[in-house]
Amino acid sequence: MIIKPEIQGVVARSAHPIGCEASVQKQIDYVKSAKPIKNGPKRVLILGSSSGFGLAARIALTFGGSQADTIGVSFERGPSEKGVGSAGWYNNIFFKQKAEREGSKAINIVGDAFSDKVREQVIEAIETHFDGEVDLIIYSLATGVRPKPYGDGMWRSSIKTIGESATGATIVLENDSWQQTTVEPASKEEIESTIKVMGGEDWESWIDTLINSDSIAPSCKTIAFSYIGPECTHPIYHEGTLGRAKVDLHQTSHALNLKLANYGGGAYATVCKALVTKASVFIPAFTPYILALYKVMKAQGTHETCIEQMQRLFSDKLYNPQGVPVDGERLLRIDEYELASDVQEQVSTLMGQMNEENFKSVGDYAGYKQEFLQLNGFDIEGVDYNQEFDFEELVSLKP
Repeated sequence: MIIKPEIQGVVARSAHPIGCEASVQKQIDYVKSAKPIKNGPKRVLILGSSSGFGLAARIALTFGGSQADTIGVSFERGPSEKGVGSAGWYNNIFFKQKAEREGSKAINIVGDAFSDKVREQVIEAIETHFDGEVDLIIYSLATGVRPKPYGDGMWRSSIKTIGESATGATIVLENDSWQQTTVEPASKEEIESTIKVMGGEDWESWIDTLINSDSIAPSCKTIAFSYIGPECTHPIYHEGTLGRAKVDLHQTSHALNLKLANYGGGAYATVCKALVTKASVFIPAFTPYILALYKVMKAQGTHETCIEQMQRLFSDKLYNPQGVPVDGERLLRIDEYELASDVQEQVSTLMGQMNEENFKSVGDYAGYKQEFLQLNGFDIEGVDYNQEFDFEELVSLKP
């Protein structure tokens, strides 16, 4: 069996195991050569640890100077009659192998982070492997649905505007096509459901669970990831349902900060830059902005992927000996390179020039698509993509 990339719309339907391993190793190599994390955490729980910012944070904290032990929770699928399995499944496997090879504990819990069963597994793992306490909790769940309590259905998020519709281009990765999209305003119910799924309620519930189980170490911190972006993205993001959920997340960080102050710790909503992730490709009218941003930031030498953002977050910001640097709204910002005025001026110019005929040349579409493919183990230098796989050998690999 030879595994090739399969994309349906903006969803990857295949993953390359050896490519995933190469991607994990590439990130490890980067953090080992970067500015090290000093005085970092030693026992870390990562909720949403198998890709994107969550995986990058796990790699940075394990190999980037802190030498942390980690418990990672993710909802991934292994190989079956439906396919070879998800990239996150293989990321979990190869991260664990590489971490344990260097003497770090790496516990993988594969399941629904919203379920009581997984919470019980996490508490048990903390007791068994971490002497009962964690000193950093990273909340990085990216999902479109969340179960309501007592089996009463699901909350479903909606990527919509609030008040007025907005029109912009979406690029379909399956066939590299530029499509005009109009995003309609959300209903009150859709707004509330999006806040339930993507806001701060579940983050706070997890911290409460850990507090109630006496699993919080002295000086324990917690972070969750957010995005604000420039004014040109605000109609669909900051001023839409996503933005409303992120405001809730920011407000939750303040409540959690008060709770963790009792332990000498703190809670921070961490505002990242725009990147290609499995979640961001779904945002309508957002891709042209990322194409222009990548073009400008790469030319300036300031472009960062997830791993570079996370290493800088921990080495320069969250474990800064002078204290955690926050803005006037107590947000931890690592989006300052993106929002620099000269960057945004050039981005605005490129977006004004971009259309369905020239988006591949005006923006960095090649880089955008390459990063998407690399999320799933494809288009990585040095990997033999004509290699044959034995399906039973893939099944035998366990996270």
